[in-house]
Amino acid sequence: MTAARNAPGHARRITAVLRSVLPPKVRLEVAKSHGPNIDLKIAGHRIGALWAGSGSLGPTRSALETSTRPPDVVVARQMSPGARELLSGRGIGWVDELGAAEIALGTIVVSRTGRRPEPAKKPSGWTPAVLAVSEALLHGTRATVASMREATGLSSGSCANALRVLTELRLLEADAQRGRASARRVVSTDGLLEAYASAAVTLKPPGSLTVGVTWRDHVAGLAELGQRWTQLGIDWAATGAVAAAVLAPLLTTVSSTTVYVDARTSAELEAIAARADLRPIEGGRLTLAPFPTVTTRLLAEPIAGIRLAPWPRVYVDLRATGVRGEEAAEHLLEVMRGR
Repeated sequence: MTAARNAPGHARRITAVLRSVLPPKVRLEVAKSHGPNIDLKIAGHRIGALWAGSGSLGPTRSALETSTRPPDVVVARQMSPGARELLSGRGIGWVDELGAAEIALGTIVVSRTGRRPEPAKKPSGWTPAVLAVSEALLHGTRATVASMREATGLSSGSCANALRVLTELRLLEADAQRGRASARRVVSTDGLLEAYASAAVTLKPPGSLTVGVTWRDHVAGLAELGQRWTQLGIDWAATGAVAAAVLAPLLTTVSSTTVYVDARTSAELEAIAARADLRPIEGGRLTLAPFPTVTTRLLAEPIAGIRLAPWPRVYVDLRATGVRGEEAAEHLLEVMRGR
């Protein structure tokens, strides 16, 4: 079997990506295909390739752990900085569908930066209500209209529609259409988390405000500031590195903090900052942003003197902060799984 059009599933996708980064005259053949692993012949060299899905750190690490053998090259949709570092550290080549690649196999050496990713498009079916319900599901809320209405504050109709959409996306399932066996459940927590994380990036409210703080200890500094906000009746919740430092400590230092506050416009963000005597400054170490979903606000809970956003939201925000953030996000996920 040689042509990519004869190779099913992952093999077809892997060969298409590799052809896009190899010189046109280099011969590429599929020798054997078995699930996400395929054996290839490239310019006479036999190599093993592995499909790693989205290419973020978690799925890439999982693909390596479940692979039947160590691959020579890993292929994904878009290889994240954390995944790139993981693979480089293990001496494994990689390439993604944006054309970025780092491959060194004998006489085959490929190094490409790739093209810039296109602006993320909202996944089909996802709305703020679906995102809020997904966040609640990952946080442990039962997949019923009544439970979702209580957790999110959304209407019964919005909750029912969101659960229907997630079922159609095959992220929820039920044993029956009606009756006692019709209660929905999450098909795969990892699958729901990945879908939620992708949608959260595209549905995040625009606008944020950076302000200056002189904190050495961001956890203690935020606890003191948060107490003032609470006294003023301002809803807030920490996310990102400072929240992870409380939920699942890993990073040795926290150099910046992101906090969601109950605001919708830039003017409201500035007003909340001013009420706590905070001044806007470019490059400030404290970022204020609007709550991304109603669930983020309603399910925030106080731990160690800080109101923390639900862990799925903290996970999403960590993943967007580079290599160390991706590692902290995966550590947070491991800790949450162990609870």
